Amino acid sequence: MKVASIQLSVVEGNKDATLEKAKQAIEKCHDADLVILPEIWNLGFMSFDQYLDKAENMEGPTPTLMRTLARDNEIFLHTGSFVEEEKGKYYNTSLLLSPDGEILGKYRKIHLFGFNSKETQILSPGEKVVVADTPFGKIGMATCFDLRFPELFRAMVDKGAQYFLVCSAWPYPRIEPWIMLNRVRAIENQAYLISANSSGMNCGSQFVGHSMIVDPWGTILAGAGDEEMIVQTRIAPEKVTQARELFPGLAGRRSFLNT
Repeated sequence: MKVASIQLSVVEGNKDATLEKAKQAIEKCHDADLVILPEIWNLGFMSFDQYLDKAENMEGPTPTLMRTLARDNEIFLHTGSFVEEEKGKYYNTSLLLSPDGEILGKYRKIHLFGFNSKETQILSPGEKVVVADTPFGKIGMATCFDLRFPELFRAMVDKGAQYFLVCSAWPYPRIEPWIMLNRVRAIENQAYLISANSSGMNCGSQFVGHSMIVDPWGTILAGAGDEEMIVQTRIAPEKVTQARELFPGLAGRRSFLNT
């Protein structure tokens, strides 16, 4: 199974140009099985003044383009996230698409980020843990700040997750927490974690990049620096089961702690 993480930078103030840039990057990954994009990459996470005006419904230009690209390239595509509007509320929403363009999973970011950010002022939090069925196994979805909340990842494991897809716009200077949390969430849940982080500048803020693909033992199989790039590698789905059988860490959980 070949996976690709697209570490993308935004074209400031030009959504159409950023959509075209993402399209070209996805087309370079046509031989991958699964591709993931970053968080609110079409506007830039820090472009809070554009959130309401540029919000989309499920028929908007971003999800429509992503469905087309999933079909044209015959890939499973995690769209990264975009600002979704529904019934007067706004969400940080990501989709997992099948090679037919079907929506397999729709996740609204549960843990919104309020530190030097207006996300909590503009958007509403999601309320649903999302794990999607695919031919490769069960895939859980999370977004950026969610990484700091291990209970979300355990909830996904309880729903059968064998992989975590994390789209992000993680900013400087917190690069060490980013790297550690990617690895720790994989280790403690004995699952693959595939992240796509933003790169470059957006409204005066620098993103840390360092998108990565981590195996169930916490080993970084492939990773980026802070430049715009595509990270690709092959993973073996059976290694999740093998890791959990060889070292049954999850089997030691005490159920009373879940209440």
